[in-house]
Amino acid sequence: MAARAWLWSLCASLLALALAPPASANSEGDALYTLRRSLSDPDNILQSWDPTLVNPCTWFHITCDQNNRVTRVDLGNSNLSGHLVPELGKLERLQYLELYKNNIEGTIPSELSKLKSLISLDLYSNNITGTIPRSLGKLKSLVFLRLNDNKLTGPIPRELAGISSLKVVDVSNNNLCGTIPTTGPFQHIPLNNFENNPRLEGPELLGLASYDTNCS
Repeated sequence: MAARAWLWSLCASLLALALAPPASANSEGDALYTLRRSLSDPDNILQSWDPTLVNPCTWFHITCDQNNRVTRVDLGNSNLSGHLVPELGKLERLQYLELYKNNIEGTIPSELSKLKSLISLDLYSNNITGTIPRSLGKLKSLVFLRLNDNKLTGPIPRELAGISSLKVVDVSNNNLCGTIPTTGPFQHIPLNNFENNPRLEGPELLGLASYDTNCS
């Protein structure tokens, strides 16, 4: 009888493990719900973001892969305000972070540098302040970086020049300073993607000026 009871207990434990949601899915749902709580959502765009569900893959504006890992957050032009949260760095499989044309304030979290699969970072047309984090240079899969029409300050981090996959960089209409990079992917970025930054000079003459000139 003892052996049978032990066997039933083992089967029950294995069944519980099989039915338990993946830890990664829970942490991604928690991260996205933290974002929801940091945002004002007058149009109820985020109404489906229910933290009691097994994972966020059934939420509107969220796309997941076959392993229920979040790959897209599509919240562009959604009348959202508030700020971004460091917890977004927990979305390890995220490829597209689309938050353009909202009223988001605050800074860009340096934790976004943990998004190793990120292809597109679109934060343009918000009210984001602070500097462009140097740590974004770790995003070696990044193709599109659109930060234009915000209130960003400081220089363009030279770490971005080390992202060979970058095809589009737009930082126009901010208050950036220093010089425009000319190495790596910046060789092919049109100058109008840097315009309307009164303190930004360029293109950079290598070796003749510090890139963070005019930033004091």
